[in-house]
Amino acid sequence: MLTLGIETSCDETGVALYDSERGLLAQALHSQVAMHERFGGVVPELASRDHIRRLLPLTRQVLDEAGLAKSAIDAIAFTEGPGLAGALLVGAAVAQALGYALGKPVLGVHHLEGHLLSPMLSADPPAFPFVALLVSGGHTQLMQVDGIGRYTLLGESVDDAAGEAFDKSAKLLGLGYPGGPALAALAERGQAGRFDLPRPKLHSGDLDFSFSGLKTAVATRIARGLPDDQARADLACEAQAAIVDVLVAKSLAALRQTGLSTLVIAGGVSANRRLRERLADAALRHGLRVHCPEPALCTDNGAMIAFAGSLRLQALIRAGAALPQPGAIDVRPRWPLRSLTAA
Repeated sequence: MLTLGIETSCDETGVALYDSERGLLAQALHSQVAMHERFGGVVPELASRDHIRRLLPLTRQVLDEAGLAKSAIDAIAFTEGPGLAGALLVGAAVAQALGYALGKPVLGVHHLEGHLLSPMLSADPPAFPFVALLVSGGHTQLMQVDGIGRYTLLGESVDDAAGEAFDKSAKLLGLGYPGGPALAALAERGQAGRFDLPRPKLHSGDLDFSFSGLKTAVATRIARGLPDDQARADLACEAQAAIVDVLVAKSLAALRQTGLSTLVIAGGVSANRRLRERLADAALRHGLRVHCPEPALCTDNGAMIAFAGSLRLQALIRAGAALPQPGAIDVRPRWPLRSLTAA
């Protein structure tokens, strides 16, 4: 089955072709970072308009790269939510229109399920069951994953997510957009130990996260004054260390609680080098396995949507169920991952 995947949940336009037998055939991605940078964050209306400009050219590019015509597509998967309503509607409209024109099934995919399953596209894919640390934008969650759609929420952020802590701390330090990579880059020049920032909920006894207090602590320290550029780098280093310490500790606690030995990290923050290093070190010390998607799969992308959609569609076929046909253009800006059912 050849599935076209379309991702337009926020500020990246992604298109990909996934074949259930041959794997990922082609993908293309356009980032809107340069457009939003001067505003210091994503402007939803601009994001939606740019998706309109980019989506069809990227679709043609992916088909050309794979050497295929539109008629070869067996199904279309698109991000139905969560995300920015206007941006989601662009992808949904194009997916439904293509499905109607080609007479092919159209399936809405959960954005976070795409991230959750993206490590399975890697050269060394994990096997079920595993614990997943999902750190994508405004989401920080620990899930037990027993199969497609068989997800048990173990813990989540009760306020700011890890990605928001990176971005807000970066903004307080006067860094550019996107803040996460900018703060991580500045932290590379910093020295640990100069500042003391809190590790919220590190010893809470549960698997939930809270990073709003860390952001406040960064703001308070900056308000007291930073004497030079080295102090800014040292504070960035400590802020990153605080976030990573909590993510690693909670992930290890989740593995102990579930009795599992495989951890998958996914989402934009999973590209952070320091987080990967700490988890790799923990894996060696405790006899665990840690799976991280390639950096290109950490960001929002069409490949994860094509892949997740293909798995869902194949499950429907095996069950003898009817495939979803083109229909109304509908999206779900708010869509809890826990509401998904097993494939």
